[in-house]
Amino acid sequence: MSDTLLAPPDDPNPEGARARILETASRLFYQHGLRGVGIDRIIAESGVAKMSFYRHFPAKDDLIRAYLEGRHRRWLAGFQARLAARPPELATVADILLAWAVEPDYRGCAFINAVAEVGEGIAGVAAIARAHKDDLQRLLAEWLAPRLGERAPMAARCAMVVVEGLIVRSQMGEGELLADDGRWLLQRVEAEFGAE
Repeated sequence: MSDTLLAPPDDPNPEGARARILETASRLFYQHGLRGVGIDRIIAESGVAKMSFYRHFPAKDDLIRAYLEGRHRRWLAGFQARLAARPPELATVADILLAWAVEPDYRGCAFINAVAEVGEGIAGVAAIARAHKDDLQRLLAEWLAPRLGERAPMAARCAMVVVEGLIVRSQMGEGELLADDGRWLLQRVEAEFGAE
C-alpha cells in the first residue's frame, strides 16, 4: 500500500500472522471494497492457514472492524505528523490532501467508502467512521488553537465540510483541479474565524 498518509503499522510483530492478515486485508479492502474481497483471497495472499485466520478473526466483520480501527490510528498519526511539520494555516491541509489524492492507488476516504458500502449493516462500522471524523476535526482544532484560540473548534468544524468535499471530489478524479479551490476555501474559513 503506497498510502503516504498512513503511519507504520502498530503491531510490534509485523511478521506475525495477525499483522500479515491485517496488512493484506487493509490493502485489499482499500483497493476493492469491503464486500469485494473474500476471506479465501485474504488467507491466500497473507500466507496464513485458515485456522490461524479464524483464531485471530472469527468472522469477516471482526476483520473489517480491525482494519478500520487500525487505519483510523495510522491515518490520524500520519496526518498529525504532516500537520506538525507545517504552520497552523488551513490552506496547507489542501496540499496534504492533494499529495495523498494523486497517489496511484488512491480510492478516497476508507471511512466514507465503508459507510457508503455497508452503512449499519456491519455493527460498529458507522461508529468507527464517526469517531474518525470527530478525531480528525479535534486534531485540526488543536492544531489551529495557537492561532485562532477559542474560535479554533468552530473553524475546524467548518474546515471539515471543505475537507470532506475535497476528498469526495478528488476520488472522482478531480483532485488536482480542486487544489486551488480547496486552498482558497480553507483560507476563507480561516479568515472568517481569525478576524477579531
